[in-house]
Amino acid sequence: MSGNRPLPAILSRRHFLSGTTGGLGAVALAWLMRADQARSQSATLAGSALTPLFAPKAKRVIQVFCCGGVSHLDTFDHKPELDRLHGKSMEGKGENLGFFGQPGKLMRSVYPFRQHGQSGTWVSSLFPHLAKCADDLCFIHSMFAKSNNHTPATFQMNSGFTLNGFPSMGAWLSYGLGTENENLPAFVVLPDPRGLPAGGSINWTSGFLPANHQGVPFRTQSAEAIADLRPPDGIPGTAREAELRMLAEVNRDFAQAHPGDSAFTARLRSYELAARMQTSIPEATGFEGESEAIRRLYGIDEPGNKGFARNCLMARRLLERGVRFVQIFNGGSFGSPRINWDGHENLKENHDTQAATMDQPVAALIQDLKQRGMLEDTLFLWSTEFGRSPATQGIDSPGRDHHPTAFTCFMAGAGIRPGVHYGASDEIGYFVAENKVTVPDYHATVLHLLGIDHERLTFYHNGVQRRLTDVHGEAIRDILA
Repeated sequence: MSGNRPLPAILSRRHFLSGTTGGLGAVALAWLMRADQARSQSATLAGSALTPLFAPKAKRVIQVFCCGGVSHLDTFDHKPELDRLHGKSMEGKGENLGFFGQPGKLMRSVYPFRQHGQSGTWVSSLFPHLAKCADDLCFIHSMFAKSNNHTPATFQMNSGFTLNGFPSMGAWLSYGLGTENENLPAFVVLPDPRGLPAGGSINWTSGFLPANHQGVPFRTQSAEAIADLRPPDGIPGTAREAELRMLAEVNRDFAQAHPGDSAFTARLRSYELAARMQTSIPEATGFEGESEAIRRLYGIDEPGNKGFARNCLMARRLLERGVRFVQIFNGGSFGSPRINWDGHENLKENHDTQAATMDQPVAALIQDLKQRGMLEDTLFLWSTEFGRSPATQGIDSPGRDHHPTAFTCFMAGAGIRPGVHYGASDEIGYFVAENKVTVPDYHATVLHLLGIDHERLTFYHNGVQRRLTDVHGEAIRDILA
C-alpha cells in the first residue's frame, strides 16, 4: 500500500463509495487514455454513443434466441406443397443435410396455418399470441447458416463465426457504442432458468475485445440476479468498507505499476460497477412496481412458461434503465427430456412444450414495448440457429432433423418495416429460393440500424483487422423503413 495514511475509524457508505469509485474511475480513465493512443495505430472504432457514423434508428437491442432449432415449416413458413407431398420421398434436393443422416419421408406441418393481420401473415396455431403481433413484425424467410450442429451454429448466430472465442454481437455493440447507464452493464444476458445454451458462456464472450465488454449473465434461476451483491452476514458495514478501501489502494498501486493490463483494469472496472449495482440491480430486477395487468400480460405467475416470462419483463425494465443490449435465451442445451426446440423424436410434442414457455411472454414484450413508445427506438430480434427438415428423421418418425439451408427469423421496431416478408424458401422449405440472407448480412443490418458501418467497426487482433461480419455482409435495405 502506498504511503502511511491511516484509515479513518468510521467510514460512511457515501464516503466509501465516493472515494473508491473516484479512485477506480481514475485508474480506468488513465488506462483508457493510454489504450486510446495505442488503439489509434491498431484499431478503428466505427461509432460511439456520442458520434455515430450516421443517424441511428435504434438506441438499444433486445434479442430472443430460441435454442435447439425452431421449425420454420411449423411456425412461420407456410408450405401447402408439403400437404400434397406428405408421405412421399424427397427427391431432387441432393445430399441429406440433417445432422443424423436419417432421411425419411416428407411430412406436412403438424399445425394448421392461418393468415393474420392486415399483412395477411401466415402463422401456425402453435403461436396464437405472436400471431396477434403479425403486423408489427418483419419476417426473413431466407436465412442461411453454415453448420447443422447446434454449438457451432449457435456460435455463428451470436458471433458471426462457427468457431468459439470470437466476440459476440453484444460485446461488439458494447465496444462500439458504450453504455447509457454507468450503474448497469451495457450487455446483459438472461439465460433460460432451465439451463445454459449449447456452448455456454462462450456465446456472450468478449473474445479478443477488452474484457469489460463481455456479457453479464444474470442468475435467472435464483431470487438474486447477481450473486454476492450484499455484504456477508456477520461482518459490520464499517469493517467491510475499511477492507475495501485498503483493497482499492492496493489495486491502484498495481494498476499504476502495470499500465495496459486490460484484464486487470477490466476487473477494477467491474468492481466499480459492482458497487453501483448494489442499489441499481435490486431496483431493476424487482417487479414490485409493476401492475397486475402487466403481470397477467406476461404470464408472470403461470408455471407453464418455466420462469421465462420473468426474463422478458426483466428485459424491458433493463432496457428502460439504459442497458444497451439484452439477450434472452429460450431453452438450454440438450436435456432428457429436451429443454429446447430440438424436435428430433417428436416435433409436435417438443414444440408444444417449448411454445408454452415462449409464445405469450415474447408477444407481451413486443406489445409492452410498443405501448410504452419504446419500440420506436428499440430493435427487437427473434432468432434460432437453424430450422428443421421437411422430411422426417427416419422412416415413420414424427420428428424432424436439423436444417441449416433455409429457416426463418424476424425483426421488429426501430427502423424496420412492419408487416413485411423478405426472401423465400423453395416449395418445401429446403433451400433458399430468393434473397438469401447470411448471418453476416443479418449482423450488418443490426449494426446499420445502430448507426454503425459494419466494415468500419474493427479491432486489430493477431495481424488481422477483425470485425463482427468477418469479410462478408450487406445490410438488408429492403426491410429498412
